Amino acid sequence: MIAIIDYDAGNLKSVEKALTCLGQEAEVTRDAETILRADKVILPGVGSFGDAMDRIREYGLEETIRQVTGRGTPFLGICLGLQLLFEESEESPGVRGLGLIKGKIVRIPESPGLKIPHIGWNSLRLREGSRLFGGIEDGAYVYFVHSYCMQPEDAAVVAAVTEYGADIPVAVETGNIFACQFHPEKSSEVGLRILRNFAEL
Repeated sequence: MIAIIDYDAGNLKSVEKALTCLGQEAEVTRDAETILRADKVILPGVGSFGDAMDRIREYGLEETIRQVTGRGTPFLGICLGLQLLFEESEESPGVRGLGLIKGKIVRIPESPGLKIPHIGWNSLRLREGSRLFGGIEDGAYVYFVHSYCMQPEDAAVVAAVTEYGADIPVAVETGNIFACQFHPEKSSEVGLRILRNFAEL
């Protein structure tokens, strides 16, 4: 079973629907025991960094997330869920993130002719050997909606980048922790393949 963590941050049902379409058993939940029992766990989300961390702490989910990642359960952050894995974000100064990945979240650099937020389809440049992107061609397109991007301390955790005025890291793969800034559940066949790869880890 794949647990989808519910902390009132939107797009949960679309992730659940995509997994169901793949024949996976998925449950949207904030129950600690259900999350800890799950074979895989997904932290989706849209919204602001500070509000999301407030809700995660209000619902007592921070410790549950630390336990489930600490025991090696495959864990996938999506969009805001990726950002929350980092230590801090320029969007919400002074708010501590989960800190499961060293680094911070920064605003997408301004570039002439490019709009922020970045909304739409962009191609990926993939790291060779990534498990999350197995069977996906370099240059595949996925769907983004974001104003902020990750700046990890260790570049080796980056599994994919996209070009949006500059090279922006948009996916993470380190141990049992995976994350993508884009929305696989809204990225057609490529996105479904990414979710299938995660489900089959």
